[in-house]
Amino acid sequence: MNLKFQTPTGMHDLFQEEWDYFDKVKKACSHMADSYEFTRIETPILEDTAIFEKGTGANTDIVEKEMYSLTSKGGDRLTLRPEGTPGVVRSYIQNGMQNQPKPVKLWYFGPFFRHERPQAGRFRQFHQFGFESLGVADPIIDAEIIQIFYNILKELGFKNLLVEINSTGDSQCKANYRKALMGYLRSRQTGLCTDCKRRIKKNPLRILDCKEEKCQRIKKGAPQIVDHLCKECHDHFKNLLEFLDEKGLPYNLNPYLVRGLDYYTKTVFEIYEDTEDGKQIGALAGGGRYDDLVKMLGGKPTPACGAAAGVERIAAILKQRMKRPISKEKITEVFLAQVGEIAKKKSLKLFEEFREAGVKVGEALHKDSLSAQLKIADRLDVKFVLILGQKEAIDEQVIIREMKTGNQDVVDLKKAVNEIKKRLKKSI
Repeated sequence: MNLKFQTPTGMHDLFQEEWDYFDKVKKACSHMADSYEFTRIETPILEDTAIFEKGTGANTDIVEKEMYSLTSKGGDRLTLRPEGTPGVVRSYIQNGMQNQPKPVKLWYFGPFFRHERPQAGRFRQFHQFGFESLGVADPIIDAEIIQIFYNILKELGFKNLLVEINSTGDSQCKANYRKALMGYLRSRQTGLCTDCKRRIKKNPLRILDCKEEKCQRIKKGAPQIVDHLCKECHDHFKNLLEFLDEKGLPYNLNPYLVRGLDYYTKTVFEIYEDTEDGKQIGALAGGGRYDDLVKMLGGKPTPACGAAAGVERIAAILKQRMKRPISKEKITEVFLAQVGEIAKKKSLKLFEEFREAGVKVGEALHKDSLSAQLKIADRLDVKFVLILGQKEAIDEQVIIREMKTGNQDVVDLKKAVNEIKKRLKKSI
């Protein structure tokens, strides 16, 4: 039987070209993490399903429609992580980080999974990076998280960035606003999409996050949550905006921004890039404050704030805008060519000696033809070629050819590494 296996729907292979862009994004994240003293965390890809049901929200699209869940042989309900924050909070509680100096600053970069309809730039297995700060309620933390993501995107070459921002208040503010919103929506529910008609009773705030055009039109006249904030939440938001003003970060107040996760309290934000024609390309990053999540998952009440961004979307934009693939710094300056069985065996040892000395050497040990190997060396544009033939191998010698001039010398095999290191140093 001729079986033809393919990747699962919505998942794809990643090759070196894609990883080059992923590495570029990761390098920017690592640089920013060092600057702001965030430490790396990697949580398991599988987590207890309940942390997403309780944390992300039972009535969110992620939990209702998009999670990859399974029951283990031992009866455990597990889920491939659809997002990063609940797993980080679980780790924070489990590993006693409540006792560490505050804030506890963590960042991650890795794969996530959501069973949603595949489309351009949206996959069922995808990658995100995120930064989480736990333990401090001051809005300066919100401003720092926003600044970090703004800086990462700027470092990657994005321009004309704009922060869309809102406050959803605390649980009491949300309860008061929910009543006002439901009163507004009841008389207009016939114009809503099927999902939003169901959301009116379960989670009306999610209607504000719906991307359906008819729901977008209806929400424009809806009450604004900022008008229902208590004094504490109002002051928190006011102070945050003053911090953003002081930093000079461009922002726009979006009174209907709520984002699609139940755990957000107070600050929510998204970062966009306005293109030259004035059209936004979709949110590049987003997040907010989640002061209730640690308690919801069994820990002590702990204020926290964080955000995440999709690597595939950012990498795709970088790839589209760069006129040529990411150029790798040239590191192969020496090529090892060999002819004959004895020379091939000697070459294995010589190659390892160069590797241990930190000199990257190109090779084609699978080829027997010297001319074929020299063509490869020429293609690599190396400075020196080491030629080890049958005679040289027996005499414990090697020929060093300078490719630019064609000059060549014979040196003892034992001295080859040091000789090449000296010549490379001179050629800098």
